[in-house]
Amino acid sequence: MKVLKYVIGGAALGAAAVYLLGYDYLFSGISKTYLKGKSSAYIDDGKLFPGNLIATKEPELWAEDPEYNHKELPGSVIENLKHSKTAAFVVIKNGKILHEQYWDGYNQLSPTNSFSMAKAVTVMLLGKALEEGIIKNMDEKLSDFHPEFKEKQFGSNVTLKNLAQMEAGLDWDENYNNPFLPNAKAYYGKDLIKAVFSRRFKEEPGTRYEYQSGSTQLLGFALKKALNQTLASYLSEKFWIPMGMEQNASWSTDNYGMEKTYCCIHSNARDYAKLGQLFLDDGKVGDHQILNRDFIEQMRTPTEKSEEIYGMGLWINHDNPIKHYYFLGLQGQYIIMVPEHNMVIVRTGSYRNNPKNDRGRPDQVKFLVNETVSLFQ
Repeated sequence: MKVLKYVIGGAALGAAAVYLLGYDYLFSGISKTYLKGKSSAYIDDGKLFPGNLIATKEPELWAEDPEYNHKELPGSVIENLKHSKTAAFVVIKNGKILHEQYWDGYNQLSPTNSFSMAKAVTVMLLGKALEEGIIKNMDEKLSDFHPEFKEKQFGSNVTLKNLAQMEAGLDWDENYNNPFLPNAKAYYGKDLIKAVFSRRFKEEPGTRYEYQSGSTQLLGFALKKALNQTLASYLSEKFWIPMGMEQNASWSTDNYGMEKTYCCIHSNARDYAKLGQLFLDDGKVGDHQILNRDFIEQMRTPTEKSEEIYGMGLWINHDNPIKHYYFLGLQGQYIIMVPEHNMVIVRTGSYRNNPKNDRGRPDQVKFLVNETVSLFQ
């Protein structure tokens, strides 16, 4: 009995220490992963978090190419997709759906987690807010929207452009495996302000490129303040509805309704493909200019400080003979634009050990681009 008493007392003290040290989000993380037989975040976890609706009104289905699903994917591509636990693989060419294939029970209607593909969507919202004059220019300061950053060293100089280009100088370790680092706190915690506003800045903004989820979350906070509405509703009004998305989507939030702007839009592969088509069409849907072409050009222009691999929310590969740029998510979520071949390639799934040997870019992206273009050119 005494032993049990000590065990219970020790557990209680341990739990109290976890709360006092600010690691109480670990309990949420454990309940959403290990207690569900998972080792980390996964593509179907949207239902475990609060979220805001991204509504569509008049869905428009993709027109099918005359060769729709006529060709089988080569064995090497099938092997690669199965090995990486692919859920969906969709190819759009010349504005029509040419190939789609699903595995492991997923289908056209299956929403899956975008993970960091949402970063590019957040930057798109910045572009729209600039276009509408809600935000004056990208050189506006984060501290103009949240004055508390004026008190932080280097914080008063951080611009929205710094945040979009990953040159904010934020002290943020982009590690998804260590539960004590900021990504886990932002993902599983209840309060994004606590998770992100507490971080310091370690250097002058604009000095160096460093990919950081915290930077995009700060950009999301500035947008929310400027728009005075949920980012999901703004995304719905300015993109989801005018683009005729096939399904409603959702955007995971903290417990106070703030979207996780560095991740976590839950949509299907066909609608992800429409985002890619918007970029191929330079921001137009039919005769309507949905997003300013100049801003799209800024998003897909690689920066010098990133050594030409990142623009604003988008990853870029001009090293490959078949040039391409793309939205990128943590577990191999891709919306790939291949302008020379007027092609969009979407892959969703759960590739937890995704090799990134291509100057920090996933090897799989280049492989899929080269193989898909070869098959369908």
